[in-house]
Amino acid sequence: MPKQSLRSQLLAERRALKHDAWLASSLSAQQNLLSLEEYSRADCIALYASIHKEADTADILAAAFKAGKRVLYPAVCGHNMVFRLVEALEQLREGTFGILEPCPTCNEHQADEADLIVVPGVAFDFSGHRIGYGKGYFDRFLKHPGRKACLVGLCHDFQLIDEAIPADRHDIAMDIIVTDRRIIYIQEQVS
Repeated sequence: MPKQSLRSQLLAERRALKHDAWLASSLSAQQNLLSLEEYSRADCIALYASIHKEADTADILAAAFKAGKRVLYPAVCGHNMVFRLVEALEQLREGTFGILEPCPTCNEHQADEADLIVVPGVAFDFSGHRIGYGKGYFDRFLKHPGRKACLVGLCHDFQLIDEAIPADRHDIAMDIIVTDRRIIYIQEQVS
């Protein structure tokens, strides 16, 4: 199925989630992510602020703050995306596309500074490919030549699809996919 058709279908399915189902799925997905050794080892993590019933990251943020980890959030600047250090939830303001972003006074950081980057998506496949919203912000940001971070796609289980997502040259694959029901290590799947 073409990317645009998959995107439309899965966005509709995600938006149709009842609030309680979204909360339960988000909680389970976050607990699965927090159980990762890659999360435990990370000193600096990058999260996203969820919109339109994406898997939430609020519990991950709270756990990271409690563990003394540095936390970065994305902010759109023109055609690009930067990550900024967030030290309190109050530093997030509605920004581009209505998504909560760190205020411009927060310090900027590059992709090579994070140990773990949690990436949103509309769909993921078992090879770690993803479909985003189609603007390419995350893919451009993740192309940073010094990036060493483990990339974790976080989603509801129905967003992990069996069919291969058509990948373009510029698409960046995830290392791990975490859903409310399972954790998929991509290297194990591809080998």
